[in-house]
Amino acid sequence: MALTKRILKPRTKKEVVKPNYGQMGAPINRTQPFYFGFVAALGALCAIVLLRALGSVSQVFVLILIALFLATGLNPAVEAVRSRGVSRVSAVAIIFVGVIAFVIFFAWVVVPPVVSQGSQLINNLPALLQDLKANATINRLNDQFGLIDTMQEKLKEFTSNGTLLVSTFGGVIGVGKSVISGTFSALTILVLTLYFITSLPQMINLGVRLAPASRRDRVEKLTNAIIARVGSFVGAQIVIAFMGATFVLILGALIGLPSPIAIAMVVLVCALVPLIGHFLGCGVVTIVALTVSIPVGIIAFVAYIVYVQIENYVVTPRIMKRTLKVPGAVTIVAALIGSSLLGLIGGLLAVPVAASIILILDEVVYPRADNS
Repeated sequence: MALTKRILKPRTKKEVVKPNYGQMGAPINRTQPFYFGFVAALGALCAIVLLRALGSVSQVFVLILIALFLATGLNPAVEAVRSRGVSRVSAVAIIFVGVIAFVIFFAWVVVPPVVSQGSQLINNLPALLQDLKANATINRLNDQFGLIDTMQEKLKEFTSNGTLLVSTFGGVIGVGKSVISGTFSALTILVLTLYFITSLPQMINLGVRLAPASRRDRVEKLTNAIIARVGSFVGAQIVIAFMGATFVLILGALIGLPSPIAIAMVVLVCALVPLIGHFLGCGVVTIVALTVSIPVGIIAFVAYIVYVQIENYVVTPRIMKRTLKVPGAVTIVAALIGSSLLGLIGGLLAVPVAASIILILDEVVYPRADNS
């Protein structure tokens, strides 16, 4: 049987014919008004969409900022616990248990007196209005403007035809919505703060890695110094709040206010809020004092106003200058500007931001200027 060899011929590569779509035209002239207007309009549209998106989630950013501020403020306490040989997770757990215990104690001490004093104020309101008319000066102003008479007529109208019940029911619904929203926001801030303070070193390391390798050590030290200043600000604010609460406790004991410990606790929480905290505290103290008598309410109001002036212009600048190394004038101006720009968040962040800017100026800008 003859073997035949087959000669394999190499296959020729099939030529691919590209479709002809014609010649490319000249590039678009970017100097044309139509092109410039289209790109500008597209950029403006993207900016508007981005701003609307940021505005819709602004509440979330506010919660994140508050949680980050609280995490950096509680970090010195966590580091103090860690210095005793405790892990960071255990230190965070200890600090949070203390915070939750304070919240429970605050609710247990404050809520019952607030309810009882509110009921007492509503019951004593007609007598208080009548006592105000007994004063000659107030009675003369009432004859001219009729303020006390108007308030008495409204009070009689509410209590006589049931309007008070309807308005109270609507008010309760509004308060209930506010309480639910506030509770949800508080829980969100609490959870975010827990995550932030637990992972704060990792967050710092991730941020520092964005800097060049030759400058990471200095950037890390400056970042830790800024966080330390935020913690110093929170500590100073707590000290100032305890001073205000102590003053109110002593004042309440001297002039005979009901439940002075509960009032002092309310002032302690209100004083933690920059700028507007003492306005809220003064309102609470004055209203509770008015349930005793009008002279006691006037004494409480005047005494609280005097104390706030001393704290704002004598005590607070000295504490901030010692803890944050920020001049007193810078503290007041920064708080005013921050609250005007961003409200409560701006008031909280203004002084730490000012301290951080001063630190960067001292460590970065001024040395370069001196060596130039």
